Amino acid sequence: MKTILKEDFRSHCAVNYGVEIFGDRWSLLIIRDIVFVGKKTYGDFLKSEEGIATNVLASRLAFLEEQGVLSKAPSPDDRRKDFYTLTEKGLDLIPIVLSIVLWSAKHDSKSYVRGLKAFITRLSQSPTQVTEEVKALVRNGGCMFPEINE
Repeated sequence: MKTILKEDFRSHCAVNYGVEIFGDRWSLLIIRDIVFVGKKTYGDFLKSEEGIATNVLASRLAFLEEQGVLSKAPSPDDRRKDFYTLTEKGLDLIPIVLSIVLWSAKHDSKSYVRGLKAFITRLSQSPTQVTEEVKALVRNGGCMFPEINE
């Protein structure tokens, strides 16, 4: 996979920079899986219901690591597996993901999050506080909905 350098971006527009780094479907879904259900390994991400192809997953993980959004380290339990975690740069994407959740809850009548009315209400009323809580949780190895990944 080709390294993207600053001079390789289509423009220096702030929106374009974000789109170049995390604007594809798979990058945001990888970030979602880490934040919401605590996925950490290649195999975990491969099991996502959206059905990412193995080559696309490998490419996106490498790209996100290269861009400083993810870090990779060997699993403490099985050195043959790598754990992916969000860096501080990656954690700074959490408010974007939570904004997408709010937007989807409002506009998608079949969205899973519609069943989480208390969470959506709290996120709507205190987005900064909820974001900081989620960032701290993920920074410490947790996730929002651990029971979903069990």
